[in-house]
Order: sequence, then C-alpha cells, then structure tokens
Amino acid sequence: MKKLLRNPYVQGFLGWVLGGYLILIRRTTRWTHEGVEKLEPMLTSDQGALGLFWHGRIPICLGMAEVWWRKEKRRCLVSPSADGEFIALALERARYPAIRMSSAKKGDSTKARQAVALFREAIKHVADGGILIVTPDGTRGLVGVIAAGSLQIAKRTGAPIFLTGLAVSPAIQVQSVWDKVMIAAPFGRGCCIWEGPFYVPANADDAAIETLIAEWSAILSAATRKAEAAVGRSPIDPSTSR
Repeated sequence: MKKLLRNPYVQGFLGWVLGGYLILIRRTTRWTHEGVEKLEPMLTSDQGALGLFWHGRIPICLGMAEVWWRKEKRRCLVSPSADGEFIALALERARYPAIRMSSAKKGDSTKARQAVALFREAIKHVADGGILIVTPDGTRGLVGVIAAGSLQIAKRTGAPIFLTGLAVSPAIQVQSVWDKVMIAAPFGRGCCIWEGPFYVPANADDAAIETLIAEWSAILSAATRKAEAAVGRSPIDPSTSR
C-alpha cells in the first residue's frame, strides 16, 4: 500500500480529488466567523503570522481561506510523508504552497540537516510578512498538543500566532484514525472561532515554551469545541495517545 501511495500518478490523482473536495466544502458551506476582528491589525499590515488548527480538521480547513487569502504570501507546513504528498498537492491547488517539513528521527543526520534548512525557510517566510499555516499536532506529536516548532518560529520572528477552531455540520468523524478526522457533507453549516494574537517572548526558555504549549493547546481545543457547539455538534475529543 505504501508503495502504491508513493506512485506519482496516484499522488497526483489523490491530490486532485482532495483539492476538489476542499473547494467543494468551502464553496457550499455557510460559514460564520467569530473573533476574526482580532486579526485585522495584522491583515492590514506587512506583518507575518502563524495560523494553527488541529490536524483532524484538514478536510474543512478552507473555511479559513477567505480570511487568510487577504495576505499575499501564504504557505503551509506539510509532512514529507506519502500521505503528506497528496495533501500538499491539494493545498497548492487551493493557493497554499507547502513547505514539506517535519522533525527528523534521532540519528538521521541527513534528514536533520534538511529539517534545519526547511525550518530556516519557514522562519524567512514569516519574517518577510508571510502567513504560515500549521497543524501543530501532526504528524509525530500527541493529538491535541501543540508541538514546539511553531512556537520556535514565532519566537525567532516576533510574529503573532492565531489559533482557529473549526467545525462543520453535518459531518462524520472517523474514529479509526489517530486524529479523528472530520469529513463534512456539502451544503452544511461551518464555523471558525479565531483566538489571538499570541506571542512568544524572545527570551522564552524551554520551560516557558512548555507552559505556553499547555496553555495554547487548551485554548485551541476550547475554540474547536466552541465551533462544534455553534454548528450543533456534540464534541468528540481525540485521544492524546497514538
């Protein structure tokens, strides 16, 4: 199966299908936004920012598009895995070109060097006024826990972080996968709950960053639950184990 997924023709087809689905859900869903006014100072400036939402909401992530499209420079962090390849193709179709970055496994010096280079690329993009969209709990971290990478980028650039809770109804959540991914039906109701801006102090040490991770993970989960309530869904919390 993995060999089949790595076939470029299969990847292209899956990217085309997922891209079409993302666009269909964006266009047919009646979206509401709460708290988007918090982004106005950043949207009307040349400042960069990071936008975080949970991995399980990728299929409905274009609910945020009308907000983020207001910034000219947009990129997203996507895993270099086989699954990530067609996701990257789909998001590029939606005008979010990818930076294919994840943490390297211990002892893999080649991938470690690649990760460092891509990390620097992400920092430069944000420092130059770009938006970087991240699913901070994928693909090697705990579900519902923000990984430190996004905070390190924010620390080095001084850019704000915005957290977005997303939900659509009607939709199903796939219980057999790690992130309890939400698959929406067309012509439903969608909600985006925007929280922020949040900043990582330039002098934040590892302990301070761990504290922020706990606080902001809770805020992002609460925003997601609030979005679910807004569209009449009962919340399903992803497990924090994998």
